[in-house]
Amino acid sequence: MTRKLISSGSTYEEQIGYSRAVVAGDWVFVSGTTGFDYSSMSISDSLVQQTEQCLKNIESALGEANSSLQDVVRVTYVLPNSTEFEQCWPVLRKYFGEVRPAAMMISAGLVDPRMKIEIEVTALKRS
Repeated sequence: MTRKLISSGSTYEEQIGYSRAVVAGDWVFVSGTTGFDYSSMSISDSLVQQTEQCLKNIESALGEANSSLQDVVRVTYVLPNSTEFEQCWPVLRKYFGEVRPAAMMISAGLVDPRMKIEIEVTALKRS
C-alpha cells in the first residue's frame, strides 16, 4: 500500500508531529482542520468564516491527494459550543449538500481558544 503525507505548512504540524492529510492506498484521511488561514497564520473571530476557511483548507489538502470534497464519505465536526453549530449549517450545506457524507458533531474544547470549529474528513481518492 502506498502512503503519502500532505502538509499545509501550519506550524502546528511540526510542533505536534502530524500531517494535514495522509493518503493510504485509495483513502485520504484529513486531520482535524481549523479555520486558520495558513498563509498568514491568522484566524477570524467569526464561526461562519472559520467554517468556510476550514473547508477551503480541507479542499486544498484533498486536491493534493487527488481527491475532492465530492469524494468525502465521513466528516466529524468539533465545536467548543454545541449551541452554535446551527450557524455553520448554511456553509456545510454549500459544500456537502449534494455529497451528504456520514457525519457527527462533537462538543469539546479545542487547543486554542480562538478556534470555534475543527473539521476532520475521510475521502476516497479518485481513480
